[in-house]
Amino acid sequence: MLPRILIDTAIVPEGGELRLFRRGAEFSIMLGANELMNSRLSGSEEALAVRACERLRDAPRPRLLIGGLGMGFTLRAALAALGTEAEVTVAELVPAVVAWARGPMAAIFAGCLEDRRVRVVEEDVAGQIAGAASAWDAILLDVDNGPDGLSRAGNGRLYGPAGLAAARRALRPAGVLAIWSAAPDRAFARRLDEAGFAVEEMVVRARAGGRGARHVIWLATKTA
Repeated sequence: MLPRILIDTAIVPEGGELRLFRRGAEFSIMLGANELMNSRLSGSEEALAVRACERLRDAPRPRLLIGGLGMGFTLRAALAALGTEAEVTVAELVPAVVAWARGPMAAIFAGCLEDRRVRVVEEDVAGQIAGAASAWDAILLDVDNGPDGLSRAGNGRLYGPAGLAAARRALRPAGVLAIWSAAPDRAFARRLDEAGFAVEEMVVRARAGGRGARHVIWLATKTA
């Protein structure tokens, strides 16, 4: 069996330490005993982008905000689904994750960070949302294991009533807030509805081809 090699570590503000491992051609990012990401498991992250972009077919120059770079699965799927006039901003809180994307995991990212449609900002996605008014056609959040804020306590403010109200203000009419979660959360689905969104909850598989663990995506469309 190939050994698992620790490549690098990075501190998460308010949330402990990330560790990047490699085993052969496979990469994983761990937080404590929890595996946040694995390069073999991309299906649900890709579905987050594909399902959200399906809602944007009538937008001539769609503007997307992606919270969390991760291993780039959501970003690459969005770029594949969008036209040449799209603009995609990726907000990544941990600078080391961006460095890993350009360094040891460059083959996984396949040059997508150099796509002219892409802008990467090293900051909390909440900063891109706060104060924005009708700025985005879609906001895609994959910054944690879901609304419970596993990796960083500060992520909870994205999913509370104030955070959802800010996201709604930041979206254009009929804009989409798409959120990835490792597990269902009925209370959160109700909060989305109460915040002025029409909510669709989808169960998707961790692996492409309908295999692996079941994850949840909420597609919340801004109502009039």
